[in-house]
Amino acid sequence: MKIGAFGNNIGSKVEFTIFFMGFALYISIFVFENHITVMQLKIKRNITFAMALSAVLSPLGAFAVDSQPEAPVLSLDECLSIALDENPTIRIADLEVKRMDYSKKEVIGQFLPSIDFGGSYSRTLAKQTMYMDFGALGGFGGGAGEGESGAEEAQSRASDKKASGMKVGLDNSYSVGFQASMPLIAPQLWKNLSISDTQIARALEQSRSSKLDLVNQVKSAYYAYMLAFASKEVMKESYDMARLTYETYSKQFAVGAASDYDVLRTSVAMKNIEPELLQADIAIKQARLQLQILMGVDASFEFRPAGALSDYEGSMTVPAAGVAEDLCSNPTLRLNTIDLELQRKALATQKLAYVPTLALTANYNWTSMNNGAPFKNLLWSPYSMIGLQLSVPIFSGGQRYSRVKQAQVQLTELELQRENLERSVNMQVTLAVDNIRINVEQIRSCVESVGQAERAHDIMTRSFDLGAASYLDLRDSELALTRARLAYYQAIYNYLVANSDLELLLGTANVATAQK
Repeated sequence: MKIGAFGNNIGSKVEFTIFFMGFALYISIFVFENHITVMQLKIKRNITFAMALSAVLSPLGAFAVDSQPEAPVLSLDECLSIALDENPTIRIADLEVKRMDYSKKEVIGQFLPSIDFGGSYSRTLAKQTMYMDFGALGGFGGGAGEGESGAEEAQSRASDKKASGMKVGLDNSYSVGFQASMPLIAPQLWKNLSISDTQIARALEQSRSSKLDLVNQVKSAYYAYMLAFASKEVMKESYDMARLTYETYSKQFAVGAASDYDVLRTSVAMKNIEPELLQADIAIKQARLQLQILMGVDASFEFRPAGALSDYEGSMTVPAAGVAEDLCSNPTLRLNTIDLELQRKALATQKLAYVPTLALTANYNWTSMNNGAPFKNLLWSPYSMIGLQLSVPIFSGGQRYSRVKQAQVQLTELELQRENLERSVNMQVTLAVDNIRINVEQIRSCVESVGQAERAHDIMTRSFDLGAASYLDLRDSELALTRARLAYYQAIYNYLVANSDLELLLGTANVATAQK
């Protein structure tokens, strides 16, 4: 019985121990699961917060990237308009026209009366002494007796050694008043007015010439800017083809299908193009800086050209046959014509120096004189006058004659320069027309050459992919295509520059439209 009771007690204790251990294990598992759940919730919450934060910040990041403005695109007309408004050379030319207008007003003012106000003061240090010989006047009028008595009186005064003269004048003298004059007959002045009109015309033509020259320079710089971009695109395409070939050989080398020499050769060919890409970037920067200087804008203002050089291909034409004969708008010849007219008028002005001049003069003054202190006991007395002043040139040591001869020599020099300018301009126009014709033919040839080079490159690329062509054949086709494209863009640039030069020589560029 005791043993059975003891065994029952032990069995109940073991059951209790097992139950307690199972309950403890259940509690541990429950706590562990709850801990895992909390951690998962925290992780999920952190992930959710990170996703929400990224969702909020992603648009901001995209906005930050997109907020960087791209360089604006400016057309040729817009660049010309900015240059004609901001370039200092054009401003100087416009100010010169304004200065000539004021010069004409100055000449017109010489026809009007000139009125001046002046004053003078003088202090007498030693007064003049006046001697009177009254005896010398005795013979005039009166009888014989009176003459004898006068002679005797004169002898008595002459014998008087203490006789002295009479002091005349006052200590202080004042004079204030107005003086006026106006030319009545002044042939040289009349001719100067005509010269002023011609000078204004010359300033206007000089301004037009400056604008035409600026338009030509801006066009050339803009075309050079477009050529730099086109050249970079061609070199970039060549670099991409070389890089693709290098990557292809690298992959083949990794699987043992190509040699190390092929990889090195394609790598060297790719790296040889990298300096040309860098040079293209430098050419773009230099062309942009040159264009910015002509436009009169800051160097920090970056922009891109509108369109491409190939867009001008359809508008290329050869000038008419008689274009070289129409030089009436050439700025250099027009300036020379105005200079000839100015010199002829200057010669006529020098000849008018022999003609007499007549002027009207008038004045109204107040005078005062006193003794003692300068500003005491002043008594002003007005007086006025009006008159004519005639000047007749007679002799000036040959100065007028020399001036006339100088003017004649200068006129002969300008006439000789005119002949030389006409020949020079005719030659330049002929060369410009010939260059345009050559460039048009070259562009047609380059178009065919580019098409053939593209087809040859496509054929060689497919042959290379099939293993029927070597890398050297592929590289030769790539170089031929690159050279053909560069020659094509260079021919278009040469045509545009030659056409711009022809517009400058003929003076046919529409400056007013470009300025608007």
